[in-house]
Amino acid sequence: MTIRDLSGVGARLEEAVKCLAQIRPNDDRYQLYEEIAVAILDSEHQEFAPGAVEAYLTDYLQQLNQ
Repeated sequence: MTIRDLSGVGARLEEAVKCLAQIRPNDDRYQLYEEIAVAILDSEHQEFAPGAVEAYLTDYLQQLNQ
């Protein structure tokens, strides 16, 4: 696992939020990020070291919320 691998997680998160925001434009943007982050965590956590995706997504969401 490398930082580059986890940056792919961030790219997928951004792309999914962008698409979902077009379908649900009235939803709070941060809630969309949280929703997609949970889906990514559920589907990709086994592809990385234990806790890596969770930590990455937690930090990512914290940066958005600042």
